[in-house]
Amino acid sequence: MSGLDGQVIAISGGGRGLGRAFALHLASRGARLVVNNRNRIVDDNGLGPADHVVAEIRALGGEAVAEHGDVADPGTATNIVKVALGTWGRLDGLVTSAAVSGPAMFHKATPEEFAAVLRTNVLGTSQIASACAAVMRERGHGRIVLVASTAGLHGEPTVSAYAASKGAVIALGKTIAVEGAPRGVLTNVLLPYALTQMTDRGMDPGHRDAMDAAAVAPLVAALCDPASTVNGQVIVAAAGGLRVADAVEYGTVRHDDSVDGAGLTELLERSRSGPAHTYVHAQDAFQDLARELSTP
Repeated sequence: MSGLDGQVIAISGGGRGLGRAFALHLASRGARLVVNNRNRIVDDNGLGPADHVVAEIRALGGEAVAEHGDVADPGTATNIVKVALGTWGRLDGLVTSAAVSGPAMFHKATPEEFAAVLRTNVLGTSQIASACAAVMRERGHGRIVLVASTAGLHGEPTVSAYAASKGAVIALGKTIAVEGAPRGVLTNVLLPYALTQMTDRGMDPGHRDAMDAAAVAPLVAALCDPASTVNGQVIVAAAGGLRVADAVEYGTVRHDDSVDGAGLTELLERSRSGPAHTYVHAQDAFQDLARELSTP
């Protein structure tokens, strides 16, 4: 018997790519799913990606319902919660997988193009997470997985808006994790590598076969498991492997008012050679730095 048996999990962007792989795997573990995906393309019967995933799940004996809202629309967040509660009377987990990339060199991206990516990837994610977290906090239990990207950690040429949005999602997830833990709502951020419609053109041919989206899905299931106590982690995942990622601050180095460009380079090198520090949140980082600088 799986720890996900009977759990109700909403998944945005669940009709294609990674989201579809996550939905199918969660259903195979006994979860009941609200599969969200907007209907950009429908078949001759008027069915969209979410409908087809729901049909696959039901054909295998699982339980799922489709929700067709655009995550950029604030009403979609409300409706996802409404569908979950109206169908099963509960909501235990959330996976946010809906995203767009909007590739363009930074200096060529228009404000409207940049804003469109942020609207889907940041506001779309935050709106759904907020609506679901509110319900979970009332129940005293919940598991949230925000899907981001290593572009949000390291940056990535030609997708500046996407990289900025995913960096925001990482920071959002770590913040939700701190706020939700006292109420039993645990949040983590997953940074997957996989062959999808978004990555198809740029994927290294030598790695295509290994980058199956289904290989990442077991980690999503583990993070959604009620037995999991993992919280506030950023996890890079691909091809059956993972790495934990952290924001790191290195050693504290003092400087005076005469610091110049050449001197700054030397100071940064000295800092990087010092001890690495990680923190649960920004206030911890501030208090640690203030303490070191106030110590003679």
